[in-house]
Amino acid sequence: MSCLPYYGVVVHHSACYSINGKGYDFFIAKAGAIIPSSEQTDPLYIHVCLEGDFSQPRNHWSAEQKEQIFILNKLVLRLAELNDFQPQDVFPHSNSCPGPKFPWSQLVISPEDRYH
Repeated sequence: MSCLPYYGVVVHHSACYSINGKGYDFFIAKAGAIIPSSEQTDPLYIHVCLEGDFSQPRNHWSAEQKEQIFILNKLVLRLAELNDFQPQDVFPHSNSCPGPKFPWSQLVISPEDRYH
């Protein structure tokens, strides 16, 4: 990681046209694997990409998608601890990425009580 402080995490989904297999520091696969990038993306923010498309409305989230969000929660908490930023400092890449239907309310952002 960088010697400079990070300001937080930027979340992407792999359906974003600007990702193209790069543009993130960590990739969370549908199967739950966290794949780190070999190169730093941005000196100010840590970029995390979730495999899939979170732009469509859903009545039901699959077990894989729920696991991805759980892993994202854990990764954000750990990155915040290691890089001295607040776990609440999580931002979308853009208005369309990770999608308007991304389950932001499912992110657990409190390291103290594990509830948001």
